[in-house]
Amino acid sequence: MSDELLERLGAKIKPELLELALTHSSFAYENGGDDNERLEFVGDSILGYLVATEIFNSHSDLSEGEMTKLKNGVVSAKALAVAASRIDLGAFLKLGKGEQQTDGRNKENILADAFEAVLGAAFVSGGLKNASLIVEKHILPLLEDSDGLREFADPKTSLVVKLKKLNRPEPHYEMSDAGPEHERTYTAQCFSGSTLLGSGDGTTKRKAETAAARSALRSLTNL
Repeated sequence: MSDELLERLGAKIKPELLELALTHSSFAYENGGDDNERLEFVGDSILGYLVATEIFNSHSDLSEGEMTKLKNGVVSAKALAVAASRIDLGAFLKLGKGEQQTDGRNKENILADAFEAVLGAAFVSGGLKNASLIVEKHILPLLEDSDGLREFADPKTSLVVKLKKLNRPEPHYEMSDAGPEHERTYTAQCFSGSTLLGSGDGTTKRKAETAAARSALRSLTNL
């Protein structure tokens, strides 16, 4: 699992630091040990520096106020959640039982904080150049991708738009469920025509479809 995530990230991270970066405070509270909040602190600072430097170097036409607005958008929780969702970071997180039951793997703030923690772990593991590999691959493209910033907030609509641009059939979902009525889990499969694009789970049908749409968007991005 960690090798798969590292390949998606495109950077080297020491195993123990990657595990810590993926450990939410809810898991640490229930099981003991440290959480990812200190690494998140480091990652937040590194992210701000790298994004500000890129904006300064590539947008010489912008005023200080305009640069600040652009930077704030790219380092916002929503943007970081988009980047995290695209690499399915939520699937690798260590969460407490409560967060698992309330769809914590898809929560904007948890994904954003975890992305910053992973970035912090990359910096501690290999310095600024190593951390910059993640920012260059997953964050800086959002400077020119206004559509991408909407993916996390409304992946189902984003998927419809993307499929239309590709001249492919609109998405439809097939649903299944498992477990007792009070703890039912739903699984949605997202199709375009007869092609399976992605699948996702959730505690409600809507959450399952949303997760499946995010999975489908990732598959289309990787084509």
